[in-house]
Amino acid sequence: MAASSKYSSMSFMKVAMMVALILVVAATVVDGQSCNAQLSTLNVCGEFVVPGADRTNPSAECCNALEAVPNECLCNTFRIASRLPSRCNIPTLSCS
Repeated sequence: MAASSKYSSMSFMKVAMMVALILVVAATVVDGQSCNAQLSTLNVCGEFVVPGADRTNPSAECCNALEAVPNECLCNTFRIASRLPSRCNIPTLSCS
């Protein structure tokens, strides 16, 4: 039961981080243009990144969408998302 509780807690943290990332996406700006439209094209990758997904190899559509997002847009989004846990007074996510 303790293992199940630990797994649930870890899953909650992953889901919370995904939600936080989505919120960050809405506010991320690169070179005066919003990354929102570019990042939203990554929705086609959703089935490959969900915990417990049956399919782990991304489709060509997913790979093309990822390639189309500017690196600066992705990097800024990840930088901002990585700061959210401390700003929300929750434990820092450890992905070891």
